[in-house]
Amino acid sequence: MSAFPLALSDDASLDTGLADRIDRHWPHVLAALRPLYGQGAWERLLAARLVDAARQRPADLRALDQQRVDAPDWFQRPEMVGYCTYIDRFAGTLAGTRSRLDELTRLGVTYFHPLPLLRPCEGDSDGGFAVADFRQVDPKLGTMDDLRALAADLRGRGISLCLDIVCNHTADSHPWALAAKAGDPAFRDFYHVVENAADVAALEAHLGQVFPQTAPGNFTFVPEMGGHVWTTFYPFQWDLNYANPAVFIEMVDVLFYLANQGAEVFRLDSAPFLWKRAGTDCRGLPETHQVVRAWRALLAIVAPAVALKAEAIVGLDEVLPFLGDAERPECHLAYNNSAMTALWAALATGDARPLAHCLEDALARPADAGWLTYVRCHDDIIWAALGGVIPKERLAWISDFYAGKVPGSFADGRVFQAEPGAVPSTNGMAASLAGWRDGADNAAALARLRLLYGVTFALDGIPALYMGDERALTNDADYAADPEHALDGRWLHRPVMDWNRPEGAIHADIARFAQLRRDRACMHAANPARPLKTDDPALLAFDRRAADGDRLVCLGHFNGDARIADLSDLLGEGHWHDLLDGKAVTAQAVPLGPWGLRWLVKTNG
Repeated sequence: MSAFPLALSDDASLDTGLADRIDRHWPHVLAALRPLYGQGAWERLLAARLVDAARQRPADLRALDQQRVDAPDWFQRPEMVGYCTYIDRFAGTLAGTRSRLDELTRLGVTYFHPLPLLRPCEGDSDGGFAVADFRQVDPKLGTMDDLRALAADLRGRGISLCLDIVCNHTADSHPWALAAKAGDPAFRDFYHVVENAADVAALEAHLGQVFPQTAPGNFTFVPEMGGHVWTTFYPFQWDLNYANPAVFIEMVDVLFYLANQGAEVFRLDSAPFLWKRAGTDCRGLPETHQVVRAWRALLAIVAPAVALKAEAIVGLDEVLPFLGDAERPECHLAYNNSAMTALWAALATGDARPLAHCLEDALARPADAGWLTYVRCHDDIIWAALGGVIPKERLAWISDFYAGKVPGSFADGRVFQAEPGAVPSTNGMAASLAGWRDGADNAAALARLRLLYGVTFALDGIPALYMGDERALTNDADYAADPEHALDGRWLHRPVMDWNRPEGAIHADIARFAQLRRDRACMHAANPARPLKTDDPALLAFDRRAADGDRLVCLGHFNGDARIADLSDLLGEGHWHDLLDGKAVTAQAVPLGPWGLRWLVKTNG
């Protein structure tokens, strides 16, 4: 393997550990990229960007780098609790968000993920995921100075900032795309252009569709490009051509730049789509994983404080590869989408066995990686992720249930898009899907919401709140009044935060879940959630065990009836105590209320 192509000077502006990190990680960069690009001038160009970014790394972030080198499990620790929001929906601007940080601290948040905030294209921008400039903040939200100030404030509170990096595509108004449309051949090669319709049809035969109703197909004819541009998502989002090493270098330079502004985690949006190969579905190809491995190694050199998170909202068999392995690590974190989806399936059906199955499968993750666990997010609930776990006709029933089409359903959701013959996904805020109706008796809905979050906080990984769930915020029924949102049903669950809405019991519950996690060794993500067998399909049981003997058993009762359960076989001998209500529990007679939740620990009594 070739040595690093540049000589490092004795420049005091360079981190003293940089050379050691290059020696350790540069060979992994070449191992990932040379099979894609061969040997060539790109290696020296990449090295120059690396050294320049290292030179520009601020002193306080270098200090954080050293902390994380000494404690590489920082993102697995029990105190990690996430919060996800759109800045404009949360507090209007970045400056406004800085004034609301006490709210996050009160909830125990240590990981803050504002959804896309870089400068988007004008008009519909797919919720900010059509980026027109990776080095500017959306002017409506503030400036890059405001982002740096927010990052510094968060860091001072022990909260890590996660930023989206939309790595699969740019807006068609991005300078690269504008140069390509103007005829610059170098920038034309930043994108995929297919010149004739027959070739488009041959490619389409193997591709799925992300938005089959609002943006069918995967290509858009662009006259200035003399052909069809690959647009997996919307026509104004042009897929990048990672077969071109210049694209890789520019995108990793974006990562370096944003890391130096204070980002500590990058959510790799649409990661499975990065590499294209004719005759395949172009999702999660081996070359995609080589790109991600190279990003991991390069950030380990320039900004070792930074973690990568895979946004792969698919089944576990497609998600797990994004975590890599001990020899070829990829992302530090990935969304446990299957567990989230199975949680909602259990709530609708009263059958927690598919959820237990998903937790069993999730045990395959590497011990030094972690899950991002969650109840809801800004996207739809995609039932197809459970295709290998729950029969299609049952998934269709669940989709109908959450759309309120099943007699007796408590849910207030809406169907979203699906490919022909597929099960439609679901939109809706967590409280609405759990049956919350403002002005009604919401005791049952509160119990369901508490159950969902209580299970999520007990699982291994970083449990993440979606904005408004802590106040049982409901659907934005008027989202379609905004022309830029009218055609995208996901805005149903992207309301503006109502700071006058009472916090209520769910806020207190979530803050308590966070506090209880913080104090327990078994809640470190290295200690996975292991399902325990029960005779009751509605009862989910799993435990978390630490090497020092600390153990917690989580019970989730996905049923609206109360019962007394004999769990002697599951809990064994000894005395138990419920951390949530403070009461002693006897294994032979465990009370389980409607949608009941228990966090049990053994006592010495």
